[in-house]
Amino acid sequence: MDIQLKRGLLDVCVLAAIRDEDSYGYKIIKDMKPYIELSESTLYTILKRLETAGMLTVRSAEHDGRLRKYYHITETGIRRIDDFKNEWREIMSIYQFVTKEEQHDSKTGIS
Repeated sequence: MDIQLKRGLLDVCVLAAIRDEDSYGYKIIKDMKPYIELSESTLYTILKRLETAGMLTVRSAEHDGRLRKYYHITETGIRRIDDFKNEWREIMSIYQFVTKEEQHDSKTGIS
């Protein structure tokens, strides 16, 4: 998979993981695990990139005697998810066009 495409997909996945409630690193990884494997180092690189882009904010709060960073999605981050959904519809249309002959061939038995 193209590295830029994968980066964009992972960014949107992380935003989706915090869309409904603020979250922290370990929980984000845990929530995403059924869908995608993500290392801590990759996640924190993504979180920093999203923070720099204004798609999320970070706050620290004490938890069990130590500071934990919580991530909150911004309006810009929510718009990025919405943009992704629209882009994905276009990608799916292109995919259907590209694979239409394969689909036709499988229905008719032509190789």
